[in-house]
Amino acid sequence: MYATERQQRILAQARDDGRVEVAALAEDLSVTPETIRRDLTALEQRGSVRRVHGGAIPVERLVAEPTLASRSAHLPDVKRRIAARIMDELPAGGTILLDAGSTTHALIDLLPDDATFTILTNSIPAAAALAGRPGLTLYVLGGRVRGVTAAAVGDWASAALKGVVVDVAVIGTNGISAARGLTTPDQAEAEIKRAMVTSARRVIVATDSTKAGDDHLHRFASLAEVDLVVTDADLSEDVLDELREAGPEVVTA
Repeated sequence: MYATERQQRILAQARDDGRVEVAALAEDLSVTPETIRRDLTALEQRGSVRRVHGGAIPVERLVAEPTLASRSAHLPDVKRRIAARIMDELPAGGTILLDAGSTTHALIDLLPDDATFTILTNSIPAAAALAGRPGLTLYVLGGRVRGVTAAAVGDWASAALKGVVVDVAVIGTNGISAARGLTTPDQAEAEIKRAMVTSARRVIVATDSTKAGDDHLHRFASLAEVDLVVTDADLSEDVLDELREAGPEVVTA
């Protein structure tokens, strides 16, 4: 097989699967890993793929990170059902950490008027919606606010989490897979989500099924570090089984 033919095959596979890995390609194409790396470099120079550790992803996947508003408008009924299922997991009077994910925002609308939680959040919109609720004790994590997600990120926010232990952290994710865990496009978001996972006695991931199998650049947790994943019924049984085998309880709403 000529190099051009091999590179066309690699690109087609990357577009079909969403990513390619050096070791697997070398075995499938009966060439050395060094040859595959040269092919990926050539494809990257042509603007067809982006090299990542151990492989590459097609540039079609490198879309701009969606805003909070656009994410909130995506599958609102599904996110509300997921949020309602998570409500059953929140301990009465407990300490709850909410990140800036769109599904976690759906949880705020479902909090009863007499809720007595202590809530920590790095989401500016969430803090604004919760401020003034008489039964809640609200803590806002400070830091640089990202315009795309309206989330406070950076050293200030991460440092604050090092000094606390919460009962439950409810965390959203841009991608989830059995092989690579939880991922997000932005490094600063990954760092604050990682700090949230570390600070919680129990970690709940809220994610709709469209995120399954989608891997982004920055990983912030393995599934073994997650206690519960709440998703929707559109996720196939095969994928559900793969996620469960990786560690957490997985339920659909």
